[in-house]
Amino acid sequence: MNEEKASEILIKLSSIAGVSGAESAATETAARYFRQYTDKVKKDRFGNLLALFPGEASSTREKLTLAVVAHIDEIGLMVTRVEKGGFLRFIPIGSIDPRILPGQAVEIHGKNRFKGVIGASPPHLLSPKEQKETVPVDKLFIDPGLNEETVKNQIGIGDYVTFEQTPLKLQAGNKITGKALDNRTSVAALIICAEELNNLRHQADICFVSSLQEEVGLRGAVTDAYGLKPDLALVVDVTHGDAPGLDDRSVFKVGGGPALAIGPNLHPGLCRKLEEIAKERLLPYQREPIPGHSGTDAWAFQISREGIPTALLSIPLLNMHTPVEIISLDDLMILGKMLGYFAAGIDSTFLEELKKC
Repeated sequence: MNEEKASEILIKLSSIAGVSGAESAATETAARYFRQYTDKVKKDRFGNLLALFPGEASSTREKLTLAVVAHIDEIGLMVTRVEKGGFLRFIPIGSIDPRILPGQAVEIHGKNRFKGVIGASPPHLLSPKEQKETVPVDKLFIDPGLNEETVKNQIGIGDYVTFEQTPLKLQAGNKITGKALDNRTSVAALIICAEELNNLRHQADICFVSSLQEEVGLRGAVTDAYGLKPDLALVVDVTHGDAPGLDDRSVFKVGGGPALAIGPNLHPGLCRKLEEIAKERLLPYQREPIPGHSGTDAWAFQISREGIPTALLSIPLLNMHTPVEIISLDDLMILGKMLGYFAAGIDSTFLEELKKC
């Protein structure tokens, strides 16, 4: 896949709304892309999107199943109350820093879709102490610009709210910015890999999984790890990119290649295989030490049933959990190729080798 097409896919995926618990529009968009490469695309009972690429039949070797997983949900908001004048109170879905909320444009998913903005008390009316503090979420409100009667008829408690942010391609550094790049970037990497598999022979059955509700507890990964019961899992997510003022030990260079996680949540044999592929193919990558729970779908797969050997690759991302996340297209393209080479380079004998690790 060329970079222009990959950019178009990511921009499209980013522009679709898909808050945890309401991801159907996002999964259907991803499904249309996967159907270009396989007719074995479906949703499971939980709603996770599955795209299967059967491996080549072999009379001498038992087939291996690899799950390549990326969550598709995004952070957002939910309406909790309609107040006098048609203003809306809300709570976050997923982890959102309240510092970014005042002044944001949003879209309210009521009976119809309505634009709105998140407002707060102006600084002129705050005490000197309040001016120095972050405005708590319960003091913020959404103004949809509608009269109270219309709001009560069209918008209700429990309606979802997403950030209104048009994704953009930045001229410098070959980067894209927008909302939901955590983790639509990884879904785009899966689609790139799907195209790569058209040009590669592979023994393993490959199942691409676009999982739901990661931002609120890895729920889609938990159900799919149990239901699919793959022999191996390769989880794709994002990690923190380097920016001014951040600890160099906790961030990774944007444009420096994907970050390969190392730690107890990840299988050392899988990590070594991925490193070998990166070095053989001259694909740049970075090492990410994770000493405990990775906080990603990798955790759910690793401890499912009797245990699934799992690895984690992440794309460095700036401004995580904001409407202006930034990634490098270079990292996206490298990751898509790395996934394809890995999928094509394993068979049942590899699983036996892992048992010796």
